[in-house]
Amino acid sequence: MASAAKHSKKLRILLIPFFATSHIRPFTDLAFHLAAARPGEVEATVAVTPANAPVVQAALSSRGGPLVPRRPRRPRQGRGGPHQGDLPRRLVTDLHFLNWNAGIAAELGVPCVAFNVGGIFPTLALWRLPAVDIKDAAGGSVTIPQFPGPDISLPVTELPEFLRNQELVAEFDHGAENRFMVELKRCLGFAANTFIDLEREYCESFIDSGFVRRAYFVGPLSLPPVAAATPAAITGGEKSSSACLDLLDTTGTHSVVYLCFGSLTNMPEAQLDELALGLESSGVPFLWVGGRSASGAEACSSRGGPWAPQTDILEHPAVGGFVTHCGWNSVLEMVAAGVPVLTWPMVFEQFIIERFVTQVASIGERLWPEGAGRRSTRSEEHELIPGEAIARAVAKFIEHGGAADAARRRVAELSAKARAAMAEGGTSHHDLHQLLDDIMAARASAVGTTAP
Repeated sequence: MASAAKHSKKLRILLIPFFATSHIRPFTDLAFHLAAARPGEVEATVAVTPANAPVVQAALSSRGGPLVPRRPRRPRQGRGGPHQGDLPRRLVTDLHFLNWNAGIAAELGVPCVAFNVGGIFPTLALWRLPAVDIKDAAGGSVTIPQFPGPDISLPVTELPEFLRNQELVAEFDHGAENRFMVELKRCLGFAANTFIDLEREYCESFIDSGFVRRAYFVGPLSLPPVAAATPAAITGGEKSSSACLDLLDTTGTHSVVYLCFGSLTNMPEAQLDELALGLESSGVPFLWVGGRSASGAEACSSRGGPWAPQTDILEHPAVGGFVTHCGWNSVLEMVAAGVPVLTWPMVFEQFIIERFVTQVASIGERLWPEGAGRRSTRSEEHELIPGEAIARAVAKFIEHGGAADAARRRVAELSAKARAAMAEGGTSHHDLHQLLDDIMAARASAVGTTAP
């Protein structure tokens, strides 16, 4: 009886991510941090399909955290409907599911928090670009309106598909956006996997915009919670064992280029061939996870598929540069590790994030220089990047005294700030605890369930 009573006093938080690895992993990281911030008081559950459960398991295993798998239960019916004990007391929803989950949370009287796995820079851009009429884009490019900092322009071909389709833009601008924004303001708050010192101007602009009631910047969630901002404390624990790390142990400091293009990228065969040829002719040692050599051999495979411990790889002293697709998770991981980048965006908002990396934070360069050829979010429009251009870009970037050295100094400063943000007393540490304080104090019948 005592244990049951103690269990009933726990704050039960249900987290519902979009069903993609790039979303599930940060949701799991957030669940871990929420539970770690209030040991014994908070029970965080990540809702995924059985097919995606291994992603959660891997994320928790890397932290040494426990995983208690559960099957969904039908709520027990009573005179007043489902018993409250069968329901989560708080809900954290992915922005992709906001319109649906916020409504359900309101019906159940459960306060809802929206969680954004991306950065504030790309989020602001995506929410403000629908105001631009791309049919009148001068020179085929658009400038993001009402944006702080330097002017950010993109060719129309590099915009996400929904912004290139005028019918979808009209629907978003006049219908879906209104509903989305209404539901967003019904939420108790908005949490984002970023830290204030990475995107300060954009975080401040986001707060001033009035999009949300409260904003919490709680990242980088890939870093564990620590009591002090020391690299040894943050990166402590056992390192993963893999063939990739074994290879890096045999090379010199900052000598290797690491390549990984995320879990959703589908590069055309012709481009794969050119990339392999370019890397091998660059003369620079490289580690291409999920890639292949010019002869077609795949590198760093595990359990029948491409896999590697990316965080451990980026933290290895042999890595001197990172060729990335500009997914936000990868950006945060390379910032935390202090590694400069060469950018190769392909889809969605990755071209927007590239602008942040290269033009705002100045912690990397484009692999394919501006004006060298057309790039596009549509694969059929994206011009082939020749192997010789890849070889030149990689060799020039990584050479002693090259662009990587200058970018490394800048990203090292951000790395220290990322660690300080997650340490006790840091900005992200504060916001995470403030988020918990607010959701624990929220009254389901009043706060977070009705529009302001």
